[in-house]
Amino acid sequence: MKKDIQQKEDDGKGMFYIEKDGDIIAELTYTLQDNKIMTLDHTETNPKFEGEGLASSLVKHSVEYAKEKDILIDPLCRYAAAQFERHEEYREVQATEE
Repeated sequence: MKKDIQQKEDDGKGMFYIEKDGDIIAELTYTLQDNKIMTLDHTETNPKFEGEGLASSLVKHSVEYAKEKDILIDPLCRYAAAQFERHEEYREVQATEE
């Protein structure tokens, strides 16, 4: 499946998502803090599309977005945190606790 990732954001809350036939089939929600830290708080994929790599594509996209916008990521969501553990290269944009 082609993974066209879209984004919507309003007042610091946003999501990256993938649609199919007008329905959102995978999403990653986030909150963008004033301190330029994006907290990834929820990742979800429609059960019919699990195993297709959609959620991992969304996490990867969020990392690319963070690099482009010069912001850091706090992977609060369990799935996103696991992806950051799995992909060492993601950690260059991971916010560290002070």
